[in-house]
Amino acid sequence: MNKILKEDLEMIVNADLPFEILRNKTVLITGASGMIGSYLARSFLKLNERNYNITLIALVRNPDKLGEDIESNEHTIVLKQDVCDNINIDRKVDIVIHAASPASPVIMREHPVDTIKANVLGTYNTLEVARKNEGSQYLYVSSREVYGQPYKNQEYFRENDYGFVDPLNVRSCYPEGKKAAENFCVCYKEQFGVNTMIVRPAHIYGPGMSLNDGRVQADFLRDVMNNRDILLKSDGSAIRTYTYIADAVLAMFYVLLKGDELVYNIGDENSKVSIKELAQTIIKASGKNLKLTFEIEDTKGCAPFTLGILNTDKIRALGFKPKYSVYEGLKRSIRYFELEGE
Repeated sequence: MNKILKEDLEMIVNADLPFEILRNKTVLITGASGMIGSYLARSFLKLNERNYNITLIALVRNPDKLGEDIESNEHTIVLKQDVCDNINIDRKVDIVIHAASPASPVIMREHPVDTIKANVLGTYNTLEVARKNEGSQYLYVSSREVYGQPYKNQEYFRENDYGFVDPLNVRSCYPEGKKAAENFCVCYKEQFGVNTMIVRPAHIYGPGMSLNDGRVQADFLRDVMNNRDILLKSDGSAIRTYTYIADAVLAMFYVLLKGDELVYNIGDENSKVSIKELAQTIIKASGKNLKLTFEIEDTKGCAPFTLGILNTDKIRALGFKPKYSVYEGLKRSIRYFELEGE
C-alpha cells in the first residue's frame, strides 16, 4: 500500500473515538471506488486488523475501479450496480453511507441528468435500505455547494444559513440534487424514524482523487506532476476552503460515532485560500521551478459561487480538529502521486 495512504489510515483509526460501536457491524458504502468512499472503506477494513469484524458491502458501478485491497479483502462483499437502481441486500445492514455522486465538473457539464439522478434517486434507494433495516444509521455525504452563492456581507455559512442557487442554471444539477437529497433525509427521519445524518464537506483533495476530473485542485496537481506551468483559466479571485481527504474522513467518523445533530459542516476555516493562492501553494509544495500563467475562458462547468466559508463550530465541538494545513496536505498529495508513479 502507498506509504501516504497507509499513514492516513493509521491516523484515522488511532483517533480518540468510540470505535467499539462498530464491532461486528455490517456497513454499506455507495461510491466505494471514489475518493471519499474508498477512504471510508479502507478505514473500516483497517479497523478489522484490530479484530472489529466489520462486514463491508461496497456498492460500485464498475468493480474494476475498486482497489484490489478492498475487493479481495475477506470482509468485503462487492455489490455491482448503479445506485439509481433498487438495492436488495439479503442480510442485516447496520450503517448506510451514501457517498456515490459525480463530483467532476466535466460530468456535471456533459451529464447533468446523471448527476442529479445519483443524488436524488440514489438517496431514495439507500434510505430505503436503512428504512428496511430497523435501527440502522444513515449518513449522507452532501456538499458545501448546497449553500450556493452567499448574499452581500455573508462570509461564513453555519448549518442553518443559505445563499443563492439558481435552479434554472444547468450547473445547479449538482447543488440542487444535493439539496433534494438532504430533504429526503429529513423526510425519512420524520416519517419513518430513520436515524439520518448529513455531512457537508468543503472542497476535498488528496490521494484517490482523479487528476483528470476537471476540478482546479486536480488540474493544478496534474500540471506539477507533469512538470508544467500551472494555467489558470480565471483571475483566481474566488475563495474556497480545501480539506485534505484524511481529515475529511476522520470528521465523518466523528459524526458517525459522536454526532447527535442532523447536519455538520466539514472543513477548516484556517485553510481559506483563493484559487490563485492555491495554485501558488501547490507550486511551492512541489519544490519545482514552475510558474503560474493565465488564460481566462468559459467556465460553464465550474461552480458559480465566489465566496462562502464553512463555519465548523459544530463538528469541532465533538472534538474534531483538522491535522493538515493546505500546504501540508498538498505536499502529501504530491508525494502520494509520486509514489504511485514509481
